[in-house]
Amino acid sequence: MRGVVFNGDRNLEIAEFADPTPGPDDAVVQMKASGMCGSDLRFYRAPAGQALAAFGLSGDDGGIIGGHEPCGVVVELGVNVDPRTVRLGDRVMIHHYDGCGACDNCRSGWTQMCRRGAVIFGATAHGGHADFLRVPVRTLVPLPDELSFTAGAAISCGTGTAFGALRRLRVDACDTLAVFGLGPVGLSAVQLGAAMGARVVAVDVQADRVARAREFGAAHTIDSSADDPVAVIRELTAGLGVSAALDCSGAAVARAAAVRAAGQWGRVAFVGEGGEVTVEVSPDIIRKQLTVLGSYTFSLTGQADCARFVADHGIDLDRLFTDRWTLGDAVRAYAEFDQQAAGKAVIEF
Repeated sequence: MRGVVFNGDRNLEIAEFADPTPGPDDAVVQMKASGMCGSDLRFYRAPAGQALAAFGLSGDDGGIIGGHEPCGVVVELGVNVDPRTVRLGDRVMIHHYDGCGACDNCRSGWTQMCRRGAVIFGATAHGGHADFLRVPVRTLVPLPDELSFTAGAAISCGTGTAFGALRRLRVDACDTLAVFGLGPVGLSAVQLGAAMGARVVAVDVQADRVARAREFGAAHTIDSSADDPVAVIRELTAGLGVSAALDCSGAAVARAAAVRAAGQWGRVAFVGEGGEVTVEVSPDIIRKQLTVLGSYTFSLTGQADCARFVADHGIDLDRLFTDRWTLGDAVRAYAEFDQQAAGKAVIEF
Protein backbone atom coordinates (compact mmCIF):
# COMPACT_ATOMS: atom_id res chain seq x y z
CA MET A 1 0.00 0.00 0.00
CA ARG A 2 0.96 3.67 -0.26
CA GLY A 3 1.46 6.01 2.68
CA VAL A 4 2.53 9.63 3.19
CA VAL A 5 5.65 10.13 5.29
CA PHE A 6 6.65 13.60 6.50
CA ASN A 7 10.41 14.04 6.23
CA GLY A 8 10.50 17.61 7.56
CA ASP A 9 11.82 20.74 5.86
CA ARG A 10 8.56 20.90 3.85
CA ASN A 11 9.32 17.57 2.23
CA LEU A 12 7.20 14.44 2.13
CA GLU A 13 7.21 11.20 0.21
CA ILE A 14 4.58 8.73 -0.86
CA ALA A 15 6.24 5.51 0.26
CA GLU A 16 5.35 1.85 -0.25
CA PHE A 17 4.37 -0.24 2.78
CA ALA A 18 3.21 -3.80 3.23
CA ASP A 19 -0.56 -4.10 3.48
CA PRO A 20 -1.47 -4.38 7.18
CA THR A 21 -2.90 -7.52 8.71
CA PRO A 22 -4.98 -7.35 11.89
CA GLY A 23 -3.80 -8.54 15.26
CA PRO A 24 -6.29 -10.50 17.39
CA ASP A 25 -8.06 -7.38 18.67
CA ASP A 26 -7.53 -5.15 15.64
CA ALA A 27 -9.39 -3.97 12.57
CA VAL A 28 -8.03 -3.00 9.18
CA VAL A 29 -9.86 0.01 7.78
CA GLN A 30 -9.79 0.90 4.10
CA MET A 31 -9.44 4.65 4.00
CA LYS A 32 -12.14 6.69 2.28
CA ALA A 33 -11.19 10.14 3.59
CA SER A 34 -8.23 11.45 5.57
CA GLY A 35 -8.39 15.07 6.64
CA MET A 36 -5.44 17.47 6.50
CA CYS A 37 -5.08 19.40 9.77
CA GLY A 38 -2.99 22.39 10.76
CA SER A 39 -1.26 20.12 13.28
CA ASP A 40 0.11 18.09 10.35
CA LEU A 41 2.01 21.16 9.22
CA ARG A 42 4.16 20.91 12.35
CA PHE A 43 5.54 17.66 10.99
CA TYR A 44 5.71 19.00 7.44
CA ARG A 45 7.60 22.16 8.43
CA ALA A 46 9.82 20.72 11.17
CA PRO A 47 13.58 20.41 10.61
CA ALA A 48 14.43 17.03 9.12
CA GLY A 49 14.48 14.34 11.82
CA GLN A 50 12.66 16.51 14.37
CA ALA A 51 9.02 16.04 13.39
CA LEU A 52 7.95 14.49 16.70
CA ALA A 53 9.81 17.12 18.71
CA ALA A 54 7.81 19.75 16.83
CA PHE A 55 4.69 18.14 18.26
CA GLY A 56 6.05 18.02 21.79
CA LEU A 57 6.84 14.31 21.51
CA SER A 58 9.99 12.22 21.43
CA GLY A 59 11.16 9.14 19.60
CA ASP A 60 12.02 7.98 16.12
CA ASP A 61 9.60 9.33 13.55
CA GLY A 62 11.18 7.55 10.60
CA GLY A 63 8.66 5.82 8.38
CA ILE A 64 5.52 6.84 10.26
CA ILE A 65 2.53 7.47 8.02
CA GLY A 66 0.90 10.84 8.69
CA GLY A 67 -2.71 11.89 8.99
CA HIS A 68 -4.83 11.89 12.16
CA GLU A 69 -8.33 12.42 10.73
CA PRO A 70 -9.08 8.95 9.30
CA CYS A 71 -12.44 7.64 8.14
CA GLY A 72 -13.28 4.55 6.12
CA VAL A 73 -14.72 1.03 5.93
CA VAL A 74 -13.75 -2.05 7.96
CA VAL A 75 -12.29 -4.69 5.62
CA GLU A 76 -10.56 -7.13 8.03
CA LEU A 77 -11.02 -8.11 11.67
CA GLY A 78 -8.87 -9.93 14.19
CA VAL A 79 -9.87 -13.34 15.53
CA ASN A 80 -10.91 -12.00 18.95
CA VAL A 81 -13.27 -9.32 17.64
CA ASP A 82 -16.91 -9.85 18.60
CA PRO A 83 -19.02 -9.52 15.41
CA ARG A 84 -21.85 -8.10 17.51
CA THR A 85 -19.62 -5.06 18.05
CA VAL A 86 -17.91 -4.53 14.68
CA ARG A 87 -18.57 -6.13 11.31
CA LEU A 88 -16.93 -6.15 7.92
CA GLY A 89 -18.27 -3.26 5.84
CA ASP A 90 -18.99 -1.01 8.82
CA ARG A 91 -18.49 2.71 8.10
CA VAL A 92 -16.25 4.05 10.85
CA MET A 93 -14.33 7.01 12.12
CA ILE A 94 -11.20 6.41 14.18
CA HIS A 95 -10.48 8.03 17.52
CA HIS A 96 -6.91 8.93 16.71
CA TYR A 97 -5.52 8.09 20.15
CA ASP A 98 -5.04 4.85 22.02
CA GLY A 99 -3.84 4.12 25.53
CA CYS A 100 -3.36 1.32 28.02
CA GLY A 101 -7.10 0.68 28.25
CA ALA A 102 -6.91 0.18 32.02
CA CYS A 103 -6.29 3.57 33.69
CA ASP A 104 -9.15 5.84 34.75
CA ASN A 105 -8.76 8.15 31.76
CA CYS A 106 -8.72 5.32 29.22
CA ARG A 107 -11.72 3.65 30.83
CA SER A 108 -13.69 6.90 30.51
CA GLY A 109 -12.77 7.26 26.84
CA TRP A 110 -10.06 9.92 27.29
CA THR A 111 -7.26 7.78 25.86
CA GLN A 112 -5.21 10.82 24.83
CA MET A 113 -4.75 11.38 28.57
CA CYS A 114 -3.63 7.82 29.29
CA ARG A 115 -1.57 7.83 32.46
CA ARG A 116 0.89 5.38 30.90
CA GLY A 117 1.31 7.36 27.69
CA ALA A 118 -0.88 7.65 24.62
CA VAL A 119 -0.38 6.48 21.07
CA ILE A 120 -1.32 9.12 18.49
CA PHE A 121 -2.16 7.80 15.04
CA GLY A 122 -0.41 9.91 12.43
CA ALA A 123 2.28 10.96 14.94
CA THR A 124 3.66 8.07 16.99
CA ALA A 125 1.92 5.34 14.99
CA HIS A 126 0.73 5.02 11.40
CA GLY A 127 -2.10 7.34 10.44
CA GLY A 128 -4.76 7.75 7.79
CA HIS A 129 -2.78 9.15 4.83
CA ALA A 130 -2.60 5.62 3.41
CA ASP A 131 -4.72 3.09 1.56
CA PHE A 132 -5.29 1.07 4.75
CA LEU A 133 -4.91 1.59 8.49
CA ARG A 134 -4.68 -1.06 11.22
CA VAL A 135 -6.00 0.04 14.62
CA PRO A 136 -7.33 -1.56 17.80
CA VAL A 137 -11.06 -2.17 17.49
CA ARG A 138 -11.64 -0.11 20.64
CA THR A 139 -10.64 3.03 18.70
CA LEU A 140 -13.43 2.66 16.12
CA VAL A 141 -16.39 5.06 16.25
CA PRO A 142 -19.49 4.39 14.10
CA LEU A 143 -20.12 6.85 11.27
CA PRO A 144 -23.86 7.56 10.92
CA ASP A 145 -25.27 6.64 7.51
CA GLU A 146 -26.43 10.23 7.01
CA LEU A 147 -22.85 11.53 7.00
CA SER A 148 -20.21 11.41 4.27
CA PHE A 149 -16.74 10.05 4.83
CA THR A 150 -15.34 13.59 4.55
CA ALA A 151 -17.70 14.72 7.31
CA GLY A 152 -16.44 11.81 9.38
CA ALA A 153 -12.86 12.94 8.79
CA ALA A 154 -13.75 16.45 9.99
CA ILE A 155 -15.38 15.08 13.14
CA SER A 156 -12.29 12.95 13.79
CA CYS A 157 -10.34 16.05 14.80
CA GLY A 158 -11.32 19.66 14.06
CA THR A 159 -15.10 19.53 14.28
CA GLY A 160 -14.94 17.11 17.19
CA THR A 161 -12.59 19.49 18.99
CA ALA A 162 -15.04 22.36 18.54
CA PHE A 163 -17.93 20.20 19.76
CA GLY A 164 -15.97 19.06 22.82
CA ALA A 165 -15.23 22.65 23.80
CA LEU A 166 -18.81 23.81 23.29
CA ARG A 167 -20.05 20.94 25.43
CA ARG A 168 -17.62 21.90 28.18
CA LEU A 169 -18.82 25.51 27.88
CA ARG A 170 -22.42 24.24 28.24
CA VAL A 171 -23.54 26.34 25.27
CA ASP A 172 -27.29 26.56 24.69
CA ALA A 173 -29.98 28.88 23.35
CA CYS A 174 -29.52 31.30 26.25
CA ASP A 175 -25.96 32.12 25.20
CA THR A 176 -24.23 34.66 23.07
CA LEU A 177 -21.09 32.85 21.92
CA ALA A 178 -17.98 34.57 20.56
CA VAL A 179 -15.70 32.42 18.38
CA PHE A 180 -12.19 33.74 17.82
CA GLY A 181 -10.29 32.25 14.86
CA LEU A 182 -12.27 31.01 11.87
CA GLY A 183 -10.19 28.19 10.48
CA PRO A 184 -11.85 24.76 10.21
CA VAL A 185 -12.20 24.41 14.01
CA GLY A 186 -13.65 27.89 14.38
CA LEU A 187 -16.07 27.52 11.47
CA SER A 188 -17.18 24.19 12.92
CA ALA A 189 -17.80 25.97 16.23
CA VAL A 190 -19.91 28.55 14.41
CA GLN A 191 -22.02 25.81 12.79
CA LEU A 192 -22.38 23.80 15.97
CA GLY A 193 -22.99 26.80 18.23
CA ALA A 194 -25.75 28.07 15.94
CA ALA A 195 -27.31 24.59 15.90
CA MET A 196 -27.23 24.60 19.72
CA GLY A 197 -29.31 27.78 19.57
CA ALA A 198 -26.67 30.32 20.57
CA ARG A 199 -26.30 33.75 18.99
CA VAL A 200 -22.82 33.43 17.46
CA VAL A 201 -20.35 36.27 17.00
CA ALA A 202 -17.48 35.23 14.71
CA VAL A 203 -14.09 36.98 14.83
CA ASP A 204 -11.00 36.73 12.62
CA VAL A 205 -8.28 38.90 11.10
CA GLN A 206 -8.88 37.58 7.56
CA ALA A 207 -11.77 39.21 5.71
CA ASP A 208 -12.52 36.14 3.58
CA ARG A 209 -12.88 33.94 6.66
CA VAL A 210 -15.11 36.54 8.29
CA ALA A 211 -17.35 36.63 5.23
CA ARG A 212 -17.56 32.85 5.14
CA ALA A 213 -18.67 32.69 8.79
CA ARG A 214 -21.97 34.36 7.86
CA GLU A 215 -22.69 31.42 5.55
CA PHE A 216 -22.00 29.04 8.43
CA GLY A 217 -24.56 30.57 10.77
CA ALA A 218 -22.89 33.51 12.52
CA ALA A 219 -25.35 36.19 13.59
CA HIS A 220 -22.59 38.81 13.70
CA THR A 221 -19.07 38.92 12.28
CA ILE A 222 -16.07 41.06 13.20
CA ASP A 223 -12.95 41.70 11.13
CA SER A 224 -10.49 42.22 13.97
CA SER A 225 -7.87 43.62 11.59
CA ALA A 226 -10.13 46.67 11.22
CA ASP A 227 -12.16 46.83 14.46
CA ASP A 228 -11.54 46.19 18.15
CA PRO A 229 -13.52 42.96 18.72
CA VAL A 230 -13.99 43.58 22.44
CA ALA A 231 -15.49 47.03 21.81
CA VAL A 232 -17.78 45.70 19.08
CA ILE A 233 -18.90 42.79 21.27
CA ARG A 234 -19.66 45.17 24.14
CA GLU A 235 -21.79 47.23 21.76
CA LEU A 236 -23.63 44.15 20.47
CA THR A 237 -24.40 43.01 24.01
CA ALA A 238 -25.46 46.35 25.50
CA GLY A 239 -22.21 46.52 27.44
CA LEU A 240 -22.59 43.12 29.12
CA GLY A 241 -20.16 40.98 27.13
CA VAL A 242 -20.77 37.46 25.85
CA SER A 243 -21.76 34.60 28.11
CA ALA A 244 -19.34 32.21 26.37
CA ALA A 245 -16.19 32.64 24.31
CA LEU A 246 -14.03 30.13 22.46
CA ASP A 247 -10.53 30.77 21.12
CA CYS A 248 -9.60 28.49 18.23
CA SER A 249 -6.61 30.51 17.02
CA GLY A 250 -3.93 29.98 19.66
CA ALA A 251 -2.94 33.63 19.11
CA ALA A 252 -2.16 35.62 22.26
CA VAL A 253 -4.16 38.67 21.18
CA ALA A 254 -7.23 36.57 20.38
CA ARG A 255 -7.03 34.67 23.66
CA ALA A 256 -6.83 37.90 25.61
CA ALA A 257 -9.73 39.33 23.63
CA ALA A 258 -11.83 36.23 24.36
CA VAL A 259 -11.26 36.73 28.09
CA ARG A 260 -11.98 40.47 27.96
CA ALA A 261 -15.08 40.00 25.77
CA ALA A 262 -16.69 37.66 28.29
CA GLY A 263 -19.14 39.19 30.71
CA GLN A 264 -19.78 38.55 34.39
CA TRP A 265 -20.13 34.83 35.18
CA GLY A 266 -18.91 34.11 31.64
CA ARG A 267 -17.13 30.98 30.43
CA VAL A 268 -14.07 30.94 28.18
CA ALA A 269 -12.36 27.96 26.52
CA PHE A 270 -9.03 27.68 24.72
CA VAL A 271 -8.49 24.95 22.11
CA GLY A 272 -5.75 26.53 19.97
CA GLU A 273 -2.43 24.88 20.84
CA GLY A 274 0.86 26.58 21.74
CA GLY A 275 1.80 30.14 22.60
CA GLU A 276 1.09 32.27 25.62
CA VAL A 277 -1.43 34.82 26.82
CA THR A 278 -1.28 37.70 29.29
CA VAL A 279 -4.38 38.96 31.08
CA GLU A 280 -5.05 41.21 34.02
CA VAL A 281 -6.22 38.64 36.51
CA SER A 282 -8.28 40.81 38.85
CA PRO A 283 -10.44 42.80 36.38
CA ASP A 284 -10.47 40.19 33.62
CA ILE A 285 -11.10 37.03 35.63
CA ILE A 286 -11.58 37.31 39.40
CA ARG A 287 -13.96 40.25 39.58
CA LYS A 288 -16.04 38.94 36.70
CA GLN A 289 -16.28 35.48 38.33
CA LEU A 290 -15.00 34.10 35.03
CA THR A 291 -14.43 30.41 34.29
CA VAL A 292 -11.45 29.83 31.98
CA LEU A 293 -10.76 26.30 30.79
CA GLY A 294 -8.64 24.35 28.37
CA SER A 295 -10.34 21.78 26.18
CA TYR A 296 -8.19 19.00 24.66
CA THR A 297 -9.96 17.48 21.64
CA PHE A 298 -12.67 14.97 22.71
CA SER A 299 -13.29 11.54 24.18
CA LEU A 300 -14.36 8.40 22.34
CA THR A 301 -17.95 8.93 23.40
CA GLY A 302 -17.66 12.63 22.64
CA GLN A 303 -16.70 11.83 19.05
CA ALA A 304 -19.74 9.61 18.68
CA ASP A 305 -21.95 12.28 20.29
CA CYS A 306 -20.63 14.88 17.85
CA ALA A 307 -21.40 12.69 14.84
CA ARG A 308 -24.92 12.03 16.08
CA PHE A 309 -25.49 15.75 16.76
CA VAL A 310 -24.29 16.70 13.28
CA ALA A 311 -26.53 14.07 11.68
CA ASP A 312 -29.59 14.91 13.78
CA HIS A 313 -29.30 18.64 13.09
CA GLY A 314 -28.52 18.32 9.38
CA ILE A 315 -25.23 20.23 9.67
CA ASP A 316 -23.43 20.31 6.34
CA LEU A 317 -19.81 19.68 7.33
CA ASP A 318 -18.84 19.01 3.73
CA ARG A 319 -19.00 22.78 3.19
CA LEU A 320 -15.88 23.09 5.34
CA PHE A 321 -13.78 21.52 2.58
CA THR A 322 -12.39 23.84 -0.06
CA ASP A 323 -9.68 21.48 -1.34
CA ARG A 324 -10.03 17.78 -2.16
CA TRP A 325 -7.04 15.68 -3.20
CA THR A 326 -6.06 12.12 -3.99
CA LEU A 327 -3.24 10.32 -2.20
CA GLY A 328 -1.07 10.65 -5.27
CA ASP A 329 -1.45 14.44 -5.06
CA ALA A 330 -0.03 14.60 -1.51
CA VAL A 331 3.14 16.53 -2.42
CA ARG A 332 1.18 19.26 -4.17
CA ALA A 333 -1.62 19.13 -1.61
CA TYR A 334 0.68 19.92 1.31
CA ALA A 335 2.61 22.55 -0.63
CA GLU A 336 -0.67 24.41 -1.16
CA PHE A 337 -2.00 23.66 2.33
CA ASP A 338 1.22 25.11 3.74
CA GLN A 339 0.16 28.53 2.40
CA GLN A 340 -2.90 28.49 4.71
CA ALA A 341 -4.80 30.52 2.12
CA ALA A 342 -7.89 28.32 1.79
CA GLY A 343 -10.22 26.35 4.05
CA LYS A 344 -10.07 22.71 5.07
CA ALA A 345 -8.41 20.12 2.84
CA VAL A 346 -8.90 16.36 2.61
CA ILE A 347 -7.38 13.37 0.87
CA GLU A 348 -10.13 11.24 -0.63
CA PHE A 349 -9.83 7.62 -1.78
